[in-house]
Amino acid sequence: MTAPTRRPPPPMGPGRMMAGAMPPEKLEDFRGSLKRLLGRLHPYRLRVAAVLAFGVVSVFLSVLGPLLLGRATDLIFTGVVGRMLEPGVTKAEAVERLRAQGETNQADMLAALDAVPGQGIDFSALGRLLAWVALVYVLASLFAILQGRLTAVVMQTAVQQLRRDVEAKLSRLPLSYFDGQPRGEVLSRATNDTDNIAQTLQQTFSQMITSLLTIVGVLGMMIWISPLLAVIALVTVPVSIWITTLIGKRAQPQFVAQWATTGRLNGHIEEMFAGHSLVKVFGRQREAAQTFDTHNEKLYASSFRAQFISGLIQPAMMFISNLNYVLVAVVGGLRVASGTLSLGDVQAFIQYSRQFSQPLTQVAGMANMVQSGVASAERVFQLLDAPEQSPEPPSAPMPAGVRGRIAFEDVSFRYLPDKPLIEHLSFTVEPGQTVAIVGPTGAGKTTVVNLLMRFYDVTGGRITLDGVDIATIPRAEVREHMGMVLQDTWLFGATIAENIGYGADDATPEAVHAAAEAAHVDGFARMLPDGLDTVLDEEGSNVSAGQKQLITIARAFLAEPSILILDEATSSVDTRTEVLIQRAMATLRTGRTSFVIAHRLSTIRDADMILVMENGAIVEQGSHDELIAAAGPYARLYSAQFAQAAVDVDP
Repeated sequence: MTAPTRRPPPPMGPGRMMAGAMPPEKLEDFRGSLKRLLGRLHPYRLRVAAVLAFGVVSVFLSVLGPLLLGRATDLIFTGVVGRMLEPGVTKAEAVERLRAQGETNQADMLAALDAVPGQGIDFSALGRLLAWVALVYVLASLFAILQGRLTAVVMQTAVQQLRRDVEAKLSRLPLSYFDGQPRGEVLSRATNDTDNIAQTLQQTFSQMITSLLTIVGVLGMMIWISPLLAVIALVTVPVSIWITTLIGKRAQPQFVAQWATTGRLNGHIEEMFAGHSLVKVFGRQREAAQTFDTHNEKLYASSFRAQFISGLIQPAMMFISNLNYVLVAVVGGLRVASGTLSLGDVQAFIQYSRQFSQPLTQVAGMANMVQSGVASAERVFQLLDAPEQSPEPPSAPMPAGVRGRIAFEDVSFRYLPDKPLIEHLSFTVEPGQTVAIVGPTGAGKTTVVNLLMRFYDVTGGRITLDGVDIATIPRAEVREHMGMVLQDTWLFGATIAENIGYGADDATPEAVHAAAEAAHVDGFARMLPDGLDTVLDEEGSNVSAGQKQLITIARAFLAEPSILILDEATSSVDTRTEVLIQRAMATLRTGRTSFVIAHRLSTIRDADMILVMENGAIVEQGSHDELIAAAGPYARLYSAQFAQAAVDVDP
């Protein structure tokens, strides 16, 4: 089967990426979609458990580090204080002397220390402790690296499988789904949304685990060191959340305006790029530039406000963090002076307070990202849940050596249940015949072809191929014997020969060249520097519209199908080329059944049978001369187009 080749979509511009990352206004089922998204990690539960284990070990070691550093500070402080005391005096005697001198605070502090009068810093113990600190931090980093690597493997594997599921789903969806969805919407779900899911999972899963474990671990250590200081540190948490929420609410409308304006600017650029020739023809460059400047100015204003307002969160959090630092330092100093806490404990607590605010900010910052990722997951799941085409029935034996006899037997079809389109349509096409289907727009011409290709299934009657109901033959096998050329030319970025060779597996250069000659591609290809090896760009802009159409026709010729379908295939070529193509087709269609859908009736004069359709029914059928003589709908259509006899063209 010859299928239209789809070019890869153009790269996404900044506007589209921003729009794709925009948090949704409303989710239909946030909890259900999140649960389903996490459920896709179930096959990798052992690896996820390993990620959690690595995270626990890494966080535990990271939390242990400040405590060990506090102990090192205590060793240094104790040694300094002990060196200042008179040698030969016990600590108890030194404490009593301080109390006798009225230095109660100093006495309480000395009583809480393990200082030995006259003995300085124990550098041996300090070295061992610092070695443990270094080892703890090295191991914490090592486990964090292992966690990050394993997280990347798990998340990318899960998203890779999600992409496979989406690709497989797209192949099972009926044509009606694509007819009812904008192409950009389907592409966005298959590409942008899956990429957003991957980014969300990658950035939030490991970080969320680490942040939550850090909050729990640090909070536990803070309470263990000093419940009073822990309460003081926790007082600033609600204030931080309140300020972040307040600023976020003010920034959110500005971000919405930024995303909306970016979308309008991007849409304007795409329109002007796609229609740049039209803009120049009508001299609208100045108006286009003014519209661009207007959108660009609005984008600047909204982006500036959004970034400025959201940028206030960081300095506000720094102010609260510094305020918390001052409170902890003052109260901690008083506790050290009173002998309730050691200097090392206060130092460790200050580090913990710094560590405590950071994961809180990270968790708050991940909320929008999670919401955006779940929104994309919901959109992808909607695609995966879309109704599929009817399952394949038990296969009937395919006719040996397909001859191409097509029969529509009392066929009925409707796109919508309450709107009939084709009712009780019957006709028969013998092998090798060329059948033209004509009629006004909406008559059902293309629908007939879609039913024949099994893009849609009939709602009544049946269609047979060599006497076998095609509904009992797998769709792929039906389409293997059909070649189709559409009005819209689909080429990909490759050489002309490679585009033609797409019509058959393992096509030889000789076969490609023969197909090019049959479709008269070689005529213009010889004028190109590299001939059939000329590389077409993604838009095919280095060849004309008619030349692109000839390439797609050559692709169909190379496939040598039993049934050839041409849907307005010659609409982009000139009259002389039309006649050449018709003569080439007359040779190539020997033994093949051909269906031609045409609005230009001059292209179907030589058809064996012409079917005239109106409102889903055949109102006339016969040869060109017979229908002209009948002076019916066909004759009126032919006269309306001011048809003129086809010119003779020398072969």
